[in-house]
Amino acid sequence: MMSKMLDLGEKAPSFTNLLGADGARYSIASFNDKPVLVVVFSCNHCPYVKAYEDRMVSIQRDYASRGLQLVAINSNDDKTYPEDSYPQMVKRAKEKGFNFPYLRDEDQIVVGEYGAVCTPHVFAFDKARFLRYRGRIDDSRDPSWVSSHDLRNALDDLLAGREVRVPDTRPFGCSIKWAAD
Repeated sequence: MMSKMLDLGEKAPSFTNLLGADGARYSIASFNDKPVLVVVFSCNHCPYVKAYEDRMVSIQRDYASRGLQLVAINSNDDKTYPEDSYPQMVKRAKEKGFNFPYLRDEDQIVVGEYGAVCTPHVFAFDKARFLRYRGRIDDSRDPSWVSSHDLRNALDDLLAGREVRVPDTRPFGCSIKWAAD
C-alpha cells in the first residue's frame, strides 16, 4: 500500500477536506499564509508519538510567531486500531492541549502520497511548499537523552533563509497501520 517517499525538493502533495479534531475541514491551502509548513504523520496509540506530543506542542508554540504551522495527520486504520479513531483523536487533542490542527486521513490517500513510513514522520516545506526536511523530530524518544534537535535545526535554517544543513534524517516510531484491501 505504501508508495515512494517524497523526495527532497519535491512539491508538497495537496490534500483537501480533511477533518480536524477541532471539527473544521482543512486543505493544504488552509496554510498558504505560513512561510513554513510541517506535516507530521501521527496517531493516538503509538508510544513513540505519545513521547513526542509535548515536543510537537512546544515546537508550534516556539515557532508560531516566526510563521511556522505544524499539522499532524493520523492515517492509521481505525478498524484494526480503534484507539486511532476520529473520536479518540478529538479526546487526545483536548487532553494534550494541541495547538495545531490534528487531521484524519480516513482513506489513507495522503499518507500514500507523502510516503510516510512511521509515526511520527516529519515533512517540512518552505513557502513555495517544496520539501526541505524529512525525517525525525529529534534523536531520542526520551527528551532527557536528546542530543540532536533535527527538526528545530531545520526550522532555524528555513526561517533564516538558509539551505537546511541536515535535510534528511531517519525517522523512527510505529509503522503506519494500513487498511486491509
